[in-house]
Amino acid sequence: MQTILRTLKVRVKDKHAAELTRQAQTVNLVWNYLNELSHRAIKERGLFLSGYDLNKYTAGSSKSLGLHSSTIATIGHEYDVCRKRARKLRLAWRKSQGGRKSLGWIPFKVGAVCWKNGQVRFNGCYYSVWDSYGLAQYEFRSGSFSEDSRGRWYFNVVVKTPIAPSQGTKAIGIDLGCKDAVTASDGTKVTGHRYRELEQKLGIAQRAGHKKRVKAIHAKIANRRKDDLHKYSRQLVKENAAIFVGNVSSSTLVKTKIAKSVLDAGWGTFKTMLEYKCAGAGVVFEVVNEAYTTQTCSCCGGIPESSPKGRTGIGIREWTCVECGTLHDRDVNAAKNILALGHERLAGGISGL
Repeated sequence: MQTILRTLKVRVKDKHAAELTRQAQTVNLVWNYLNELSHRAIKERGLFLSGYDLNKYTAGSSKSLGLHSSTIATIGHEYDVCRKRARKLRLAWRKSQGGRKSLGWIPFKVGAVCWKNGQVRFNGCYYSVWDSYGLAQYEFRSGSFSEDSRGRWYFNVVVKTPIAPSQGTKAIGIDLGCKDAVTASDGTKVTGHRYRELEQKLGIAQRAGHKKRVKAIHAKIANRRKDDLHKYSRQLVKENAAIFVGNVSSSTLVKTKIAKSVLDAGWGTFKTMLEYKCAGAGVVFEVVNEAYTTQTCSCCGGIPESSPKGRTGIGIREWTCVECGTLHDRDVNAAKNILALGHERLAGGISGL
């Protein structure tokens, strides 16, 4: 049976917050020690310490620090990876107090955590969780405990799950936009705008200085957005055998005047959801070049003068092709063209299939 690696996330009950916070503060201490140690080695000796080298300086400290040995080893390797990715001589300090306090993080390796007596056992302690996945059936691999902005803790663990093939036989194209966050070639849409719905309440709370209320509203916005995208992405994977998405870049558009709408749409989150859900269901997932998909008529294939073009055409939601007379919904037409491009990719062959 084919399997796939998947990360499960469940909430830890609040009664364990104090112990997890204590361990997270110690993790910050180790991180900052390695940060200073690495920087001094580079500055004084011109030596870049690897994760393996860093672990030599923390070996045997788990008992005195009250951390699991795998946690300390993971911190060293993670620091090495982050420093190389950032291409910096020294990274930011992890802060345990103050207004810019770092969110809690306690990593662990394979074998450090197990499920026992209906609880998660880690570092000699038992942690009760809201088990929505039936964790007893899984073999735990690496993972972490993480804290959100409201001080709630979560248990994240990588597990192996069998690939359950999708029963869908159709193919669908997806256009990502701002007015409607997601538009499919079959006409279905996800409107989004979760931030816009609560923007007024958020502004009132911010002006009043109610920090806890601000964090709660931000969490509600994020949870509503993720709920919409999770439900719709699961529906797409269930009903289709191939899904094609346009290559619109949210990281580029957040630097423009439409940044708020781009971030509210959650394009990156949606594509990530589709990618791992398709991998778990054996569904083809491809990102295609969406250039000119809005301007091209999905019926005759031409680019007529009547099609919306450039910034002046952003407000045009419907248009009629002067060549074939077809009335188009702007986003549905783009999604149909993306689907056509995806079929061309399949006909030409996709590497890895």
